[in-house]
Amino acid sequence: MRNLDLAPLYRASVGFDRMADAMDRALASDLAQTGYPPYNIEKTGENAYRISIAVAGFAADDLSVEVRDGAVVIAARKADEGEDRTFLHRGIATRAFERKFTLADHVRVDGASHVDGMLHIDLLREIPEALKPRQIEIAKLDGRRIDKLDA
Repeated sequence: MRNLDLAPLYRASVGFDRMADAMDRALASDLAQTGYPPYNIEKTGENAYRISIAVAGFAADDLSVEVRDGAVVIAARKADEGEDRTFLHRGIATRAFERKFTLADHVRVDGASHVDGMLHIDLLREIPEALKPRQIEIAKLDGRRIDKLDA
């Protein structure tokens, strides 16, 4: 079991509490979550990502995708089939699940699709103009002294 003490981070920094909370959540959820259902996270572009989750046996109506508290939460509940069925082997799990993925700042869910037993959730990182790199023009002074530069 992992045990990480973040107290020194809180004592020596200001404004990093969100990062520390995210680390706490990641460590706690890592211990609590099983490998079901299997999933992939891929980078599909410079600012685009996709989470793909294997949801064989679930219809689109059995699935929900929700964004709350800075995370995308995927849940599945299989509706009762109401049939008396006898399985000789049941290898396709349709048990209920909830999986949570914490989103970084400026990442939003762009859409979701259910195709061929896979749930795809597309994510897009939108960096605000104020945070994008910008070029600063350097003034050329010709050896004169300038007390004030007018911008």
